[in-house]
Parts: sequence; structure tokens; C-alpha cells
Amino acid sequence: MTKETDPATVTDGFHLVVDALKLNGIDTIYGVAGIPITDLARLAHAEGLKYIGFRHEQAAGNAAAIAGYLTQKPGICLTVSAPGFLNGMLALANATTNCFPMILISGSSSRAIVDLEQGDYEELDQLNAARPYAKAAYRVNNPEDIGTGIARAIHAALSGRPGGVYLDLTADVLSAVIAKDTGLKSLVKVVDPAPRQIPAPASIARALDLLAEARRPLIILGKGAAYAQADADIRGFIETTGIPFLPMSMAKGLLPDNHPQSAASARSLAIGQADVVMLIGARLNWLLSHGKGKTWSPDTRFVQVDISPTEIDSNRPIAAPVIGDIGSVMAAFAAALKPGKIKPNAAWVDVLAVTKQNNAERMARRLNADPSPMNFSSALRAVRNALVDRPEVTIINEGANTLDFARNIIDMYQPRKRLDSGTWGIMGIGMGYAIAAAVVSGKPVVAIEGDSAFGFSGMEIETICRYQLPVITLVFNNNGIYRGDTDAGSPSPTGFVPNARYDKLIEAFGGAGYHVTDTPGLTKALSAALEAAKPALINVVIDPAAGTESGHIQNLNPKRAVAH
Repeated sequence: MTKETDPATVTDGFHLVVDALKLNGIDTIYGVAGIPITDLARLAHAEGLKYIGFRHEQAAGNAAAIAGYLTQKPGICLTVSAPGFLNGMLALANATTNCFPMILISGSSSRAIVDLEQGDYEELDQLNAARPYAKAAYRVNNPEDIGTGIARAIHAALSGRPGGVYLDLTADVLSAVIAKDTGLKSLVKVVDPAPRQIPAPASIARALDLLAEARRPLIILGKGAAYAQADADIRGFIETTGIPFLPMSMAKGLLPDNHPQSAASARSLAIGQADVVMLIGARLNWLLSHGKGKTWSPDTRFVQVDISPTEIDSNRPIAAPVIGDIGSVMAAFAAALKPGKIKPNAAWVDVLAVTKQNNAERMARRLNADPSPMNFSSALRAVRNALVDRPEVTIINEGANTLDFARNIIDMYQPRKRLDSGTWGIMGIGMGYAIAAAVVSGKPVVAIEGDSAFGFSGMEIETICRYQLPVITLVFNNNGIYRGDTDAGSPSPTGFVPNARYDKLIEAFGGAGYHVTDTPGLTKALSAALEAAKPALINVVIDPAAGTESGHIQNLNPKRAVAH
């Protein structure tokens, strides 16, 4: 050992990154090791951080993003340079779109070579490549700036509307050696990275006055409401006012789906006839038809609770904008609300109740049918029956028909227990989200996957088995995208290998595989897998003809107008 390498007197960039993360309470990294960050992953693991190594950077990034959503701390994804960085970029862009706090940390090539385009190993100007898809992007060029870089990334990821942040660490800065005391003094412990944004009292009064005028009010809860973790205040406001509520997909469970004020099973009527709609952490984007068209009344007035002023009036005029963090806003509403000030018209409540009852009866008839082979409704009824007494289980859900049917059939009773494709409707989030949910919660996770969606990240079942995570993956296997091929000709653009045995994949890695073809077998297999709380995959054989093109959003999939 020389003076230049004595750990008592010197440190390097690798150690400073780990020290900065630990100083700020970040205890988990999701990533894929390789040049130039292999030693960073090894050191983090050796220093007590939980390192979860993936098979693909996109899945690692998805895990980091949803971990940020669940914990309100930025999830960390670590990747190699250039191709690995680009693999992680999709997850980073998805995190930004969905407002999930995440930091993508990637190693990069020497700046001197990259800037002159001299052809370095995996050369890419990663900082500029990341900027259009991230909330913020930073590069660290000096080891004494590592602490500042990580602090700025944390602030950017968490403050205001959360999002994805890129942090570029060059190979030179990682290997650079500096005096230990200089390095330690350069570290920054972030204070209050997501400061409260208190709403203006006038905006609270204006919103309450508008709701008091309403005869047919409706509250729509978005995943921003779930992220805020202001669960008690949100529930208190809804129950005190008596206003019917409609949860968006990832907001299910903020109030239980069987709550008497839930309007989920009368969604079309509620949206179409409400005269005042209060949006809490929800945006009037495509998921709500932009607040326009035949879905909505042109006379509806809106209250919108959002942390971002630029979201207001983005699609419809907002009569009562309330700008602030949701926790502070809901506390302000609770303080200002006078008993009896807001009360929905009784006829409005009654018509919703009748519609809900009629729709529930129609749904029950569909679910109680037991065709052979199974369809989506019958299979999901079997899943629902196995989960009914397990509200602690986190549900991951992606696909087309698999997503659409499960969202309506699987009830949620606790917040932040349903994670799905989100704002982009992106495929491939399944295994990354499932791994992070299991790591964060320590409780069983059930991933309900279409066979197409599973294919995007299916190799991560090896990761699940390696870390012995209690993840049970259900692959709804109808031999294709939307549907399977029905003849023996050449594969269609949407067809897969017929009668595939996805259950055999997990057995290769030591997990439990189940092959089920009927509803009793599915309920039994899922119950057994949940009881074991070990890695498992259930191959759920669905009628190849089940499902519709593009699921419930067929109108977004254009068809050619000219025939051959």
C-alpha cells in the first residue's frame, strides 16, 4: 500500500458515490453491472446497500421508477455506458411521463474523446441524449462534485412534480483519487428535497364554493393522489362531503373499491353527467379523453388539484385551480370545510346507485360463466377469488385485454397496491415493477401479465429466483398479441407459438411452475403459490379467440382505409 492508495488518507469517486447515497438514506440500487461501473456495484454491495442485479437495464430502470413511486425516495438505476444507458432511457422517460422520482446513474466514456468524436468504447454524448426525456440531467466531471451532483439529482427528482433525472458519471471521475477529508467534506446531505407547497387560501375557498353549488359532483382520484400518501385526509374529505368518487387505475385502493361512494362501476354515467368534477392528482389526458368529446358534458366545470401550475387549462378550462402539494391541499380543505356546506343532490346519488347495481349484475353474469377454454373474465374471477382475503398483496398488471379486464374485476382495498402500465400505456413494466414491489414491501406480489407483455421482460424471472422474491407471475396465454392464430398457416403479425409452456421457464431457475386450463385449477395454483411465498409462474391457458383488438382502446389503433 502506498500513500496514494491508503484508505485512511485518500478516497476515490467510487467510494464518494456510495457515501453520498448512504448519507441521503438511499439503500437500494437496481442495475446491470459492466464497464465502467462494475466496481461501483461491487462496492455498494460490500458497503451494505442492497444491490439487485437485473438481466436488462430497462427492467432495472422500471424497478427503480416504481420504487420511487412507492417510497417517495428517488429509485436508483445503475447502468453501463451507451447501449446500457439507452436501454435504461426508456424507463427514465416513462418515469418522467408518470411523475415517478427516479435517478438513472450511468457510467460514460472520457469526455475528451467523446467531444472530439474519436471513437471511444461505447462512445455516446449521453448527457445531451438524456435531456429531452428527463426532468433534469447532470454530468459530474470532478470527484469533489459528486456530492453536489447527487444532491441536485435528488432535489430535481422529488421537488414539485416528481420525475426522472439522469446523472452522468465519467470513467475518469469514478477512478479519480482525492484526499479523504476533502472528499468527505464535499458530500451533501439533502434537506427537505420536496418542500411543501401551500395552496392559496383564496383557491381553497373558490373550490369549496364551486363544489357547494354542484348538484352532481364527482371526484376523480389519480395516481398523484396515491403517491402523495395523504390517504386519511383524502378519505376524510370524500366521506365528509359525500361526493361520489372515481379512482383511476393506480389510485384504486385509496378508498376500498367496495366503498359505497365509489362510482367506478358507473364510470360512463358519472363522467358524462357530472356538473362539477374535482381532479385530485389526475390529469385530463388521453386516459380521461382529454375532458372532451362525447364522453364529457361540455358544461362540466372543474376543480383541479395539482402541484404544477402549467397543468391547468391544458385541455379544458379549469374554473377552480388549486396549486400545491396534495397533502397540504387536502389538509387545507379539511380545515376550511364547514359541516353541511357540500352535499350532492340525492337524485344524483340514487341514479349512480341504480346504475352501479345494474352493471354489477351484468358483470356477475359474465364472471360466473365458466367456458372451456377459459376467457379473460372467467380466469380473472378465479384470480379474484384467490386474492379476496389478501389485501396486502401488490398487483402488477400489464397487457391489452389482460390489463383492461383485470382493472375492472380485481378489487383493491389498500392504497398503492395496484401498479400498471400508467400514462404511456407502456408494455414491459411487469417484472421490474414486481421485483421492486417485493423488495420494498417484503410481501407477496402477483403479476398479471398478457403473454405479449410478459415477453418484454420475462427473463427477469431469473432475477426473481436468484433473490428468492415472493413474486407469482400469471401469464395469460392466448397464443398472441390480442388473440392467437386460429389456423395452421404461417404466423400472423400478432401470433405466437401455440400452446407455449411458460411455466417451464421458471423451473429452469428453480422456481415453481404451474400449468392450468380451468378456473378451479387456477384458484388452487394461485392459492398454493401465495401460501408458499416463493418465486412461481402460472401458465394460464386462455381461449386463443378471447380478447379484442387493442383491448378497450380500439379507437386509438387506426385501420387502413384502402383494401388490397
